[in-house]
Amino acid sequence: MHKTAEKNGVLFYLAVEDKKLAIWAGEGINARVPIDFWKEIVDLIISEFKQGHFSEGLIAGVEKAGNALGEFFPRQEDDVDELSNEISKG
Repeated sequence: MHKTAEKNGVLFYLAVEDKKLAIWAGEGINARVPIDFWKEIVDLIISEFKQGHFSEGLIAGVEKAGNALGEFFPRQEDDVDELSNEISKG
Protein backbone atom coordinates (compact mmCIF):
# COMPACT_ATOMS: atom_id res chain seq x y z
CA MET A 1 0.00 0.00 0.00
CA HIS A 2 2.94 2.28 0.57
CA LYS A 3 3.96 1.74 -3.07
CA THR A 4 1.00 3.62 -4.54
CA ALA A 5 1.54 7.19 -5.73
CA GLU A 6 -0.81 8.67 -3.12
CA LYS A 7 -0.16 5.95 -0.53
CA ASN A 8 -3.87 5.20 -0.63
CA GLY A 9 -4.04 1.42 -0.88
CA VAL A 10 -6.31 -0.63 1.39
CA LEU A 11 -6.09 -4.28 2.40
CA PHE A 12 -8.95 -6.16 4.03
CA TYR A 13 -7.50 -9.22 5.79
CA LEU A 14 -9.84 -11.96 6.94
CA ALA A 15 -8.55 -15.06 8.75
CA VAL A 16 -11.63 -17.26 8.70
CA GLU A 17 -10.41 -20.13 10.88
CA ASP A 18 -8.92 -17.76 13.45
CA LYS A 19 -11.96 -15.47 13.32
CA LYS A 20 -9.76 -12.41 12.82
CA LEU A 21 -10.34 -9.32 10.71
CA ALA A 22 -7.93 -6.47 10.06
CA ILE A 23 -7.85 -3.55 7.70
CA TRP A 24 -4.57 -1.93 6.69
CA ALA A 25 -4.49 1.36 4.87
CA GLY A 26 -1.73 3.47 3.40
CA GLU A 27 -0.57 6.54 5.25
CA GLY A 28 -2.13 8.79 2.61
CA ILE A 29 -5.55 7.53 3.67
CA ASN A 30 -4.90 7.48 7.39
CA ALA A 31 -3.75 11.10 7.26
CA ARG A 32 -7.19 12.13 5.94
CA VAL A 33 -9.82 9.92 7.55
CA PRO A 34 -11.25 10.49 11.04
CA ILE A 35 -9.54 8.57 13.82
CA ASP A 36 -12.47 6.14 14.24
CA PHE A 37 -13.02 5.59 10.51
CA TRP A 38 -11.65 2.04 10.35
CA LYS A 39 -13.27 1.02 13.64
CA GLU A 40 -16.67 1.93 12.17
CA ILE A 41 -15.96 -0.21 9.11
CA VAL A 42 -14.81 -3.16 11.23
CA ASP A 43 -17.84 -2.81 13.52
CA LEU A 44 -20.16 -2.88 10.50
CA ILE A 45 -18.52 -6.03 9.14
CA ILE A 46 -18.50 -7.80 12.50
CA SER A 47 -22.16 -7.00 13.15
CA GLU A 48 -23.05 -8.72 9.87
CA PHE A 49 -20.72 -11.65 10.60
CA LYS A 50 -22.44 -12.21 13.96
CA GLN A 51 -25.71 -12.69 12.07
CA GLY A 52 -24.08 -15.22 9.75
CA HIS A 53 -23.98 -12.75 6.86
CA PHE A 54 -20.35 -13.21 5.93
CA SER A 55 -20.32 -12.19 2.28
CA GLU A 56 -22.77 -9.38 2.91
CA GLY A 57 -20.69 -8.07 5.81
CA LEU A 58 -17.50 -7.93 3.84
CA ILE A 59 -19.26 -6.34 0.86
CA ALA A 60 -20.91 -3.74 3.12
CA GLY A 61 -17.56 -2.85 4.67
CA VAL A 62 -15.76 -2.55 1.35
CA GLU A 63 -18.58 -0.47 -0.12
CA LYS A 64 -18.79 1.86 2.89
CA ALA A 65 -15.03 2.38 2.89
CA GLY A 66 -14.92 2.86 -0.87
CA ASN A 67 -17.74 5.39 -0.90
CA ALA A 68 -16.20 7.41 1.93
CA LEU A 69 -12.70 7.26 0.49
CA GLY A 70 -14.04 8.49 -2.85
CA GLU A 71 -14.55 11.85 -1.18
CA PHE A 72 -10.85 12.06 -0.30
CA PHE A 73 -9.55 10.39 -3.45
CA PRO A 74 -12.05 11.05 -6.27
CA ARG A 75 -11.67 8.88 -9.34
CA GLN A 76 -9.54 10.53 -11.99
CA GLU A 77 -9.93 10.03 -15.73
CA ASP A 78 -6.48 8.46 -15.97
CA ASP A 79 -6.74 6.26 -12.84
CA VAL A 80 -5.21 2.81 -12.96
CA ASP A 81 -5.13 0.08 -10.33
CA GLU A 82 -1.66 0.28 -8.84
CA LEU A 83 -2.18 -2.86 -6.73
CA SER A 84 -3.78 -6.19 -7.48
CA ASN A 85 -7.46 -6.65 -6.64
CA GLU A 86 -6.92 -10.41 -6.46
CA ILE A 87 -8.49 -12.30 -3.58
CA SER A 88 -5.90 -14.58 -1.99
CA LYS A 89 -6.77 -17.70 -0.04
CA GLY A 90 -4.17 -19.34 2.07
